[in-house]
Amino acid sequence: MVDADQTFVIVGGGLAGAKAAETLRSEGFTGRVILIGEERDHPYERPPLSKGYLSGKEERDSVYVHEPAWYAQADIELHLGQPVTALDRAARTVRLGDGTTIRYDKLLLATGAEPRRLDIPGSGLAGVHHLRVLSHADRLQGVLSALGRDNGHLVIAGAGWIGLEVAAAARGYGAEVTVVEPAPTPLHQVVGPELGQLFTDLHSEHGVRFLFGTRLTEIVGQDGMVLAARTEDGEEQPAHAVLAAIGAVPRTALAETAGLALVDRAHGGGVAVDAALRTSDPDIHAAGDVAAAHHPLLGMRLRVEHWANALNGGPAAARAMLGQDVSYDRIPYFFSDQYDLGLEYSGWAPPGSYDQVVLRGDVAKRQFIAFWLKDRRVLAGMNVNVWDVTAPIQDLVRAGAAGTTVDTDALGDPSVPLPSVLPAP
Repeated sequence: MVDADQTFVIVGGGLAGAKAAETLRSEGFTGRVILIGEERDHPYERPPLSKGYLSGKEERDSVYVHEPAWYAQADIELHLGQPVTALDRAARTVRLGDGTTIRYDKLLLATGAEPRRLDIPGSGLAGVHHLRVLSHADRLQGVLSALGRDNGHLVIAGAGWIGLEVAAAARGYGAEVTVVEPAPTPLHQVVGPELGQLFTDLHSEHGVRFLFGTRLTEIVGQDGMVLAARTEDGEEQPAHAVLAAIGAVPRTALAETAGLALVDRAHGGGVAVDAALRTSDPDIHAAGDVAAAHHPLLGMRLRVEHWANALNGGPAAARAMLGQDVSYDRIPYFFSDQYDLGLEYSGWAPPGSYDQVVLRGDVAKRQFIAFWLKDRRVLAGMNVNVWDVTAPIQDLVRAGAAGTTVDTDALGDPSVPLPSVLPAP
């Protein structure tokens, strides 16, 4: 057990950082725990920012990880609204924006990611938005509501998860929505062309217009306000607001200047960590969106930008900081809600990694499970409006990673219980 006089510092006031702090206390650590967050808000969860809170179905206070009073009760020292400007590994200190220097015995980097910016003329106009932090959601909620009242137009650059969830929220307010996407279908890098059309149809039925195979080249404005968005073919789309939903990049500047090992951006970027979420410095760990971890089960390095990774990765890193034997092998998982469609996705199957897609259920009614396979091994599964199947889907993914093949006919047959698809041990 660690010394009670030790100080553990967590840089990053998001879900990963907050859950790490909670875990340190629940595991019996009695030293100082210092949590540093760049935002002024207490640590919160990000999914509501594009789902329940943005759509107006959930209250703002519902996003917080803990009640504000919990941190004092747990003896967690909070430094909110304070960026960390420097990390000195030799002295084992971090310096805050106000010049304060804090020494650490163990350090956790949970600095997250930041949205990619549109690098086109007009991207600095007041009506161009991003969605990453709570203040973005606060502002965007008001924008969507106003667009709905005034029959205004929202143009979204990007048909990924954020783009589609905001499109659904915007239509809920009554705003007109056009989504511009260079790929041939939505979510092309996640669900591939086989299921992309499902999301095209879903949103089209709710009045969303898609422009595929093109991208924004200019945002036209006047007096600082957005008037239109121009695409590669020279067409102008009416727009009163634009959302840039073109992905995120890990916030690695602090780690980079400190000389920690990083992963090349061509391979996803992030701070390189081992299965114990330990960086190239044994006294520094990383978790959440910024961490590119070697996955012991899948046998590859992954950087996963989803809620479940922060929820589980923060506690795993905390236990490793305490000297426990940790091998972080959680199956990547995320969920999405769009109109009356809810889904959960487990696994890792980017385009090119699989050779077969097996569908189980009624795709026309949007009640089914999709499986991505390679050589009859399950790489990933997505349940759409079918619930309580995450555990058996993840069992199939784990078995596939271990080399177990499945009967694809049984996999696609709803009358065969999912646990029965795996061969008997």
